[in-house]
Amino acid sequence: MKEKVSVIVPIYNVEKYLIKCIDSIVNQTYKNLEIILVDDGSPDSCPQICDEYAIKDSRIKVIHKENGGLSDARNAGMSVATGEYISFIDSDDYISLDFIETLYNTMKYESSDIVECDVIKIFENKDPKVNEYENNFKVETFDTQDSLSMLIAENQFRQHVWNKLYKSGIALHIPFKKGKLNEDEFWTYQVFGQAKRVTKIKKLMYYYLQRESSIMGNKFNIRRLDALEAKEERQKYIETKFPSLSVQSKIDLFGSCIFACQSVMKFLHGKEKRRAKKIIKVYVNNCKLTKSDIDTVKGKNHFWFSFANKCFMFCCKMRSVTGVGF
Repeated sequence: MKEKVSVIVPIYNVEKYLIKCIDSIVNQTYKNLEIILVDDGSPDSCPQICDEYAIKDSRIKVIHKENGGLSDARNAGMSVATGEYISFIDSDDYISLDFIETLYNTMKYESSDIVECDVIKIFENKDPKVNEYENNFKVETFDTQDSLSMLIAENQFRQHVWNKLYKSGIALHIPFKKGKLNEDEFWTYQVFGQAKRVTKIKKLMYYYLQRESSIMGNKFNIRRLDALEAKEERQKYIETKFPSLSVQSKIDLFGSCIFACQSVMKFLHGKEKRRAKKIIKVYVNNCKLTKSDIDTVKGKNHFWFSFANKCFMFCCKMRSVTGVGF
């Protein structure tokens, strides 16, 4: 019998989407699953839906808890997971029926610790268009250093925790940071740092719902600056464990500071705007670039990074007014 895969689904206020999500999991071609539905104090009919599914399918475990946020719900699921492998699915998304089997078989064949697939964004009341990708199957595997570099650049691997399969041994001991908006960015780099081999499958198997009422669908607010905290923590981690990636990581953090400041100037007002600018200044002062750092930046960004390193707020104001970067 194949090894057990634990699938963790954090659930809050998604009764409109939950059945489609759970159906896509229980009907997987890979059958040896432990499906952990974490009801994070959902005020709608989600708790009842979870209990009804648990009666019908013995593979399903349901956790009912007080609302603690997405990270807390994932941590609760991880605390009871017993599978050799683990995957996370958000409760308003769904997966292809061969999602687990394809990731598992690829992981075994490639001797990987993490396997990631491609994601297709879907919009409410619109059918996803996937035909152009159906024959685009491709598999590439990378070592720790290269995969972490690609994660920082997000040019091959993405920060999302949910389009992946992980060996439990590298993931379960790393808790999600509670109360953060960009919780994935606090977590994923640490797990990649534990992996000896990471594989990317060029196949669309995760369906990511875009809805305005979701946390990330809301317009820019000061909580989005959590991403800078995550990247500063990542910078310290990289400098200690993967120093050859330090400059790349610092450049990425600095670029995120520029974009965050532009967004603050464009979307925030009054006290919140002033507070956000003060927060950003702290991160900027902690990651000042040297000339050799800036020399690694190519193209038009070389000018902007050099400008921002000397006159950060003025540079961000110029970019915001002219629309550069948006």
